[in-house]
Amino acid sequence: MVLPRSSRLLAAAGATLVLGVLAAGSAAAVPASGPEAGSDDAGVSVGVQATVRPSLVLDRDFPDPDVSKFGDTYYAYATNEGKNLPWATAPDPDGPWTYRTTDALPTLGAWAQEGRTWAPDVSRRADGRYLLYYTAWHAASGRQCIGAALADSPGGPFVPVGSEPLVCPLEAGGAIDASSFTDTDGTRYLVWKNDGNAIGATTWIHVQRVAADGITFQGGPTQVLRNDRADEAGIIEAPVITKANGKYVLFYSAGPYSTDSYGTSYAVASSVTGPYTKAFRFLMTTQSLDGAVRGPGGADVLRDAGGDKLVFHGHRPAGGRGMYVADLGWANELPVVRGSRVRYEAERGSLNNCSVRENAAGASDGKVVAYIDHADSWVDVGAIYVPTSGSYTLHVGYANGSAQTASHTVTVNGSAAGSISYPVTGWDSWRQASQDITLRAGWNTVRLGKGTAFAEVDYIEIA
Repeated sequence: MVLPRSSRLLAAAGATLVLGVLAAGSAAAVPASGPEAGSDDAGVSVGVQATVRPSLVLDRDFPDPDVSKFGDTYYAYATNEGKNLPWATAPDPDGPWTYRTTDALPTLGAWAQEGRTWAPDVSRRADGRYLLYYTAWHAASGRQCIGAALADSPGGPFVPVGSEPLVCPLEAGGAIDASSFTDTDGTRYLVWKNDGNAIGATTWIHVQRVAADGITFQGGPTQVLRNDRADEAGIIEAPVITKANGKYVLFYSAGPYSTDSYGTSYAVASSVTGPYTKAFRFLMTTQSLDGAVRGPGGADVLRDAGGDKLVFHGHRPAGGRGMYVADLGWANELPVVRGSRVRYEAERGSLNNCSVRENAAGASDGKVVAYIDHADSWVDVGAIYVPTSGSYTLHVGYANGSAQTASHTVTVNGSAAGSISYPVTGWDSWRQASQDITLRAGWNTVRLGKGTAFAEVDYIEIA
């Protein structure tokens, strides 16, 4: 007979613990006040799943989408696909999107050679003109560099500015993936990456202050982020900065773009020039989206009166990378994407008549909640933020060493929400169980209480 954990170990029952919801796991972790996004842990999920996924809004090859609203229309621009600057329009971020047949950048700068034009960024200047940053093939060196172009309409035609690139540090491999950021005080910045990957050198994300015209530099660039983590596979790219609740949030892609290991992460700073602290886990991966999008990257942030969105590309079964849109919310300054799992460690919640077991072999962060063995035993996981109200999937990482299926009661924001069942796994053999729950937009609390038999809880994930 397999005994409950409380019968095999000395229990520290009866204590009530109030812990930080999520603590930093390393020097490269998000602040303790927010969620750990984008779980990649493998596990067997059981139960019903009805998560709202990101929407494929442009089902054609349209990589590295840049999306803005100009007037009453949304404009999207992409990496070259038979044109220097493909573009599309829509009345709403969720579509319907109309792919335009014209090339919004019919002629490249005199320095550029056609064939490798990608990662555009279009913004509107204070003078009403539209400014395009684009990456192109620098004919003289064979590297990639960044150019600028102007137009009187967001659909172009954009006309290149000057006869030379805007940014072209050949000694650092060239430059790619430019984006614009305007701070709340009106100060403009150009954000870009030196293409160190092309020459085996260090890759940095740079922030460069520019004048109101977007093309006159003010001072030199500041290196704010580099490719220094194993899960980035040496590659960081596609930087985009936005500001949330007084903090600067830098989104970036990492990993080989052609594989399922490509994903989207972010870093947070109190100043636009850093220092930035990278998130403990990626924001979006193929795994965190449960395979609904493969290789999610090239993301752009759309701050919109109708609700913020994250626009990004993913690999299509038919080939190429289509454009996806997902709801985006902010847990204080930390981004949450609907459809991408966010992890909350159970041991950092509020516990009653149960306790934390440390050094749990194979568990996330090495700790779990154990001894949920009594009628008044429960663990509250609060500060769960979701961008929009509706149905979400609750995933619970658990181990069940009982001789039968175990369960916990589920309470959401103080209201009973059924129960979740855990098939037998054995102690320290971690799996996932899943259950649909309804959450309100904003902050939520989920409580797991004593049900049948015995199980330990490692973490919960919300998607």
